[in-house]
Amino acid sequence: MRKILVVVDMQKDFVDGALGSKEAVAIVPAVVEKIRKYDKKDIFVTRDTHQENYMDTQEGKNLPVVHCIENTEGWELDKTVAAEVEGATFINKPTFGSVDLVKAIKDIYEKEEIEVELIGLCTDICVVSNALLLKANMPELKISVDKECCAGVTVEKHLAALETMRSCQIYC
Repeated sequence: MRKILVVVDMQKDFVDGALGSKEAVAIVPAVVEKIRKYDKKDIFVTRDTHQENYMDTQEGKNLPVVHCIENTEGWELDKTVAAEVEGATFINKPTFGSVDLVKAIKDIYEKEEIEVELIGLCTDICVVSNALLLKANMPELKISVDKECCAGVTVEKHLAALETMRSCQIYC
């Protein structure tokens, strides 16, 4: 069975930038080790991608911290992670979940038997959003999240997101 890895938003702004945390920094070595276990053709990397008008968007009004503006340093992947994902498939997403990611994985799922594993940031926003989108579109697909390779906005929110995903039959 083919195993697909989704690396969610391991960008500078979420690791040690505008919205970074010590928990996010702490998972980088585990994320790198996880990536090394997969063939590059089986890795999808998402990037939170905003534009200069971020503060005028709904997200900007609810989370008024400028982050991940396309082609800025904060938008780039953490350097350690970036070195490991060269040759992977990159998907820029303007919001928490990505319909483009779902489409790309569904194209594979319709042709062969696969499992999907998600890792990255933030557990309680983008990881859970993408996991639930995948599950909603492919209810029989085995989806897992490696909790040791994720961090949330807070430890409590990380744990709550994991519990939500478990309730939706996503293995954590």
